[in-house]
Amino acid sequence: MTPTATAAPAPARAYTRRISQIERGYLNANATGTPQLIQMVIEGEGRIDPDRLADAVRRSTAANPGLAVRRKGPNWRAGETLPPITALPADAGFDHPFFHRDLDVVAGPVCELGLADGPVTRLVVRASHIVTDGRGLRHWIEDLFRALRGEDTVGADSTVDDTHFRTAAAPVPAAPVPARVEGFPAILGQGPADGTALWLRRSVAAAPSAVTARIGAAVSRLLAGDSGRLIIPVDLRRHDREVRSTANLTSQLVLDLHREDRWNRLHSQLLAAMLRKREVASLERDFLRNNPFANSLREAQELDGTRFPCTAILTDHGRIDTELYRTPDFRPTDCFTLPMLVPYAEMFLSTCQLDGRTELTLSCRNRPDARPAAEAVLDEVERALLAAE
Repeated sequence: MTPTATAAPAPARAYTRRISQIERGYLNANATGTPQLIQMVIEGEGRIDPDRLADAVRRSTAANPGLAVRRKGPNWRAGETLPPITALPADAGFDHPFFHRDLDVVAGPVCELGLADGPVTRLVVRASHIVTDGRGLRHWIEDLFRALRGEDTVGADSTVDDTHFRTAAAPVPAAPVPARVEGFPAILGQGPADGTALWLRRSVAAAPSAVTARIGAAVSRLLAGDSGRLIIPVDLRRHDREVRSTANLTSQLVLDLHREDRWNRLHSQLLAAMLRKREVASLERDFLRNNPFANSLREAQELDGTRFPCTAILTDHGRIDTELYRTPDFRPTDCFTLPMLVPYAEMFLSTCQLDGRTELTLSCRNRPDARPAAEAVLDEVERALLAAE
C-alpha cells in the first residue's frame, strides 16, 4: 500500500551536521547496489492506532530530527517530510517488498514505518544505516512510544560526529592494521544469489553473558577452512555517555577466527581490544588505501560469492527493556532486527536479549542451499547459548 506522510513542523533551528567518515563508508557500500538499512521489528498484543502513531512520529521526529534528514553536499540537513507509515497486510512475511526496498538519502525519506494489524500487531521501523545506527534508531523509537503513552519526549539532537569521540577517548594507542586476506571459503551455499537478503530467526531460551564471543565460537565450528574473520560493531557513544545522537556512530573491531575456537579466547580478545580503544584507532586509517576488506567499489563488486574477506558480522543490541515499547493498548512480546547484507561479509548475525531469552536473526544472500546451511549455523549457536546457562 502507498505510505502516508505529513509535513514536519518547522524546527526552532535547522538541524544540520557534517557527513562523517563512518557515514561516507556506508555511502560507498550503498553504491555497490546493496541497501544499507537497519530494520527493527516490535511485535505484540493489542493495537497501535494509526492516527495516534502518525502524531507520535511527528513528536518523536521533532525531538530527534536526524531521522528526517537529506543529503545536501557534505552535510545532512533536516527535511520537510516526516517518516511515512505504510499499512502492511497482517500476513506479510519478510519476503514482502516493503522489507527489501531501499531508502534514498538524497530524495528521502531516510526512515519509514510499517504497521500490520492482525492477531499479532507488528511495527517495523526501517532506517538508512548511512545516517543512523542501532542505538540512534532506538532513541527515536523510545521517544515514539513515549509519545504514544502521552509522555514527554527526551530527544537526541546532538550534531557531533565521530571526531568528537576520537577526542573524548584520547589517548588512543595506535593499532596494527588487520592483514588483507584473499577471502575465506563460503559456508552458506554456492551458486548465484538473487540479490535479496534471506533472513532466518531463532528464539533461544537462554540469555548468557558474553553472547558475541559464544556466537563467534559457534560459527568457528562450521568454517570451511582453518580460519575466518569477524567484525564486531562498537558504539562510540561509550566514550561520552552524555551525548544523545541519532547519527551513525558505530565503528568496528576485526577479530581473527580459528577453527574450533574457544569462546573465552574470543571474549578475552574482544575485551582487550575495547580496553585499547581499537574501534577508535581504526578511524585513523585511510579506508581508500588501507583496509582489510575492499579498497574500491570495483573490488567489492568483483567478489563472486565463493570467498569472503569477512566470515560474519556479529552485533549485539544488548538487553531490551520491553516496557519501553508498551502503551495502554499494546503489550510488546517480541523485538528483533533484520540485519542487512554487507558486500564483503558472508553473513550478519544480530542478537538482543529480552525476558530471559536471546532473539537471533541471521541474514545472508539468497542462493542455492543457503537456507539449510544457515539453519545449521543457528543450530550450532543455539547449542552454544543453551550450554552456557
